[in-house]
Amino acid sequence: MSVAPEISQLVETNELEVIGRLVDASNATLLARITPEIQVIYKPIAGERPLWDFPEGSLAGREVAAFYVSELGNFGLVPYTTLREGPYGLGAVQIWVETDEEIDVVEVAQQELPNLRSMALFDAIINNTDRKFGHILFVDLEKIYGVDHGVSFHVEDKLRTVLWQWSGAALNANEVEQIKDLLDQLDEKYLTTLISPAEVTALRFRITRLLENGVFPEPSPDWPAVPWPPY
Repeated sequence: MSVAPEISQLVETNELEVIGRLVDASNATLLARITPEIQVIYKPIAGERPLWDFPEGSLAGREVAAFYVSELGNFGLVPYTTLREGPYGLGAVQIWVETDEEIDVVEVAQQELPNLRSMALFDAIINNTDRKFGHILFVDLEKIYGVDHGVSFHVEDKLRTVLWQWSGAALNANEVEQIKDLLDQLDEKYLTTLISPAEVTALRFRITRLLENGVFPEPSPDWPAVPWPPY
């Protein structure tokens, strides 16, 4: 989700006024106001719940890395996200997205739509271990966003998603060119400010493997294929 430079500057520099909290989130997830027109989700590192398989205090950086890969790879699937200070310390700050509440996300997300296929490919690249139905935001049937990428980029294969419609399907020519361009343009120095060097290496490996195999990944027998709960 590219935004105008003046909007991104406001998100990066304006004071965050916390106005609410998403109580169902497992980590501290706060709704904040940047201006009367701009609201954001603020996830302070101090509010992250420790996980056994991800380094402590690393989830916010992964959120920003997911935005970077989405933009660099021309996916446009992640709302503008930055790492900045807020009322409760350093954290990920992401523009709030208004969704169409009339859309049945579970029903629509099981269809073979081009925008969902793009998200499935994006998730394979970032090794998203938590693509739930609730992490797919439908602005309308044509435009979607993905959120909650804090448990992505692990060095081990941990892909868990509700989007397995294209399992084993061949990548088309446009997708091949898209991820080739992404691989060529990755700024490893920048990425290592957000995720570990080993995770950057694993990211390059996953992209290269996708190109070599030429197909969408299939569920692993060694890891649950769908996050739980899936909503």
